[in-house]
Amino acid sequence: MNDFAARLIAWQAVHGRHDLPWQNTRDPYAIWVSEIMLQQTQVAAVIGYYRKFMQRFPDVAALAASGQDEVLQHWSGLGYYSRARNLHQAAQMVVDEHGGIFPRDFEAIQRLPGIGRSTAAAISSFAFDLPQPILDGNVKRVFARHFLVEGWPGMPRTEKRLWTLAEQLMPQQEMVAYTQGLMDLGATLCTRSKPGCEICPLRQTCGAFLNQRVKELPSPKPRKPLPEKAITMLLLVDGDEVLLEKRPSSGIWGGLWSLPEVADGGDAQTAARERYGAETDMLPALPVFTHVFTHFRLHITPQPMRIIRHLPEARQLSAVWLSRQEAIGAALPTPIRKILKNLPD
Repeated sequence: MNDFAARLIAWQAVHGRHDLPWQNTRDPYAIWVSEIMLQQTQVAAVIGYYRKFMQRFPDVAALAASGQDEVLQHWSGLGYYSRARNLHQAAQMVVDEHGGIFPRDFEAIQRLPGIGRSTAAAISSFAFDLPQPILDGNVKRVFARHFLVEGWPGMPRTEKRLWTLAEQLMPQQEMVAYTQGLMDLGATLCTRSKPGCEICPLRQTCGAFLNQRVKELPSPKPRKPLPEKAITMLLLVDGDEVLLEKRPSSGIWGGLWSLPEVADGGDAQTAARERYGAETDMLPALPVFTHVFTHFRLHITPQPMRIIRHLPEARQLSAVWLSRQEAIGAALPTPIRKILKNLPD
């Protein structure tokens, strides 16, 4: 076994994480759910969601048999909702194509929606003890610093170099401890800011530490100005009820319930009348707030509107009236839930 792997495994045995709710199991379903939740989300944020999700969907059959609305409701607030849609679709594939048994074959795992090479490798390692290299965001940071890998890790050339290192360093024994150790080191010591280099088991051979380049590596993503978008969201209120509209299955907040919207500066009353058969009285707009996505910045103006009367016109089939409490508990994006919670009585 190479020295890098040996030191990492020894460190993990003493200082690694051993009591996370998805550890100490070989159940591929439990491991798979955790790996999907942990994509682009920190452990502390995932634990509570994971426990509730597993309580409601304890196995792949339960997840496959559920409706997408309920899955999204249990995911609401965790963000990156395409993960939940892919998880649900993949569960149905496991039931339909694999008889409800999670596949062991590495290529078959990667064919499931939402599972890339590194996620498939983590599942293979933790569930089946099959050696496969991993390369999630934390591991990329460890490798970039230790081996002085230049360039933003998202660039194809840089990522190829990191995958080569992952393959070369992978031991053929104690793969679970090694894989967990890599993840733990990146999450707890080799962090993006304020890394614990003084107590790192790899500091004696870490190029970034020895050359005082820890703050420089990995190289940051080249910055581009985020596009700006502005919309008005309609808070159509009828007594204690508010109107929610289901978003398209793709795109931001795909498949979630949200507030109807019009382009910034659009005629809200006309939209309410023509789309939802509602004659309204405009109330003062709530303060504009900004929600930042990965690829753009969205400025939202919440526009409360009191229903005067319902017109005998066709209503949107994708819209529903719910009490405010029911609406707050629905599968909503976090910003929409905040708007409803702060809606004046």
